[in-house]
Amino acid sequence: MTKEFATAAVPIESSTVITTTEHGLVCGDVEIEIDGFLLPAYRAVEIGKANAPVVIVIPEIFGLHEHIADVVRRLAHCGYMAIAPDVMARHGDATTYENIEVLRSELVSKILDTQVLADLDLVIDWAGTQGGDLSRVGMTGFCWGGRITWLYAAHQGRAKAAVAWYGRLSGYTSANAPYNPVDIARELQTPVLGLYGEADTGIPMDTVKDMQTRLADGTDASNASRFIIYPDAPHAFYADYRPTYRPEPAKAAWQEMLNWFERNGL
Repeated sequence: MTKEFATAAVPIESSTVITTTEHGLVCGDVEIEIDGFLLPAYRAVEIGKANAPVVIVIPEIFGLHEHIADVVRRLAHCGYMAIAPDVMARHGDATTYENIEVLRSELVSKILDTQVLADLDLVIDWAGTQGGDLSRVGMTGFCWGGRITWLYAAHQGRAKAAVAWYGRLSGYTSANAPYNPVDIARELQTPVLGLYGEADTGIPMDTVKDMQTRLADGTDASNASRFIIYPDAPHAFYADYRPTYRPEPAKAAWQEMLNWFERNGL
């Protein structure tokens, strides 16, 4: 069954919403036990697919809602075991908030980056118990999840490749979120492909240039990382349920993600 869209994400642009079939898939909600906490997640894989490469999908700020679940199904139809963990769930359900500013202040601000990274480690372990091939792990994330994707790439090298969709690169920090991607750009252990929009008013192009400069002066994985910038594309240009959706760059960027995973051994 499909999920609902996040409350704070309305109104939904229903004319452009993509709904990916569940046919041929084992898919749906699961719970991953982590030290007594049941972490909600959405998982999809082709029926009968053994030793599938694994892709972890990190949700946007709206949490694990229907758009993210559909992305998981899209990846499953491409041959991956895809899993989207609700890494915000320790502090509440992001999908139920009606206002994005309240969501940021009451939930997102409480999230510890270190806890999220540790949870992602254990989600990967769980994928292995479900038949996923842990020698072929990828990661991708959108918006809030794009930032986390960059951080995880510096956390450790279990993922062979990562793709960050318009994740914030610099800006504010806090005790719970002390680093931005620019701060760890030279320390990556996984090569990252950044998919960004030139018209994204929240991520100025000078921050992308700063990130590129730092990547060039870092580890081999940092050096191998790169950006693709889509002219006239705003923030969330892949989000087909929002007015920001841009079909052409969205389609092109999706293929670039698949190519990146393939080139890096997934």
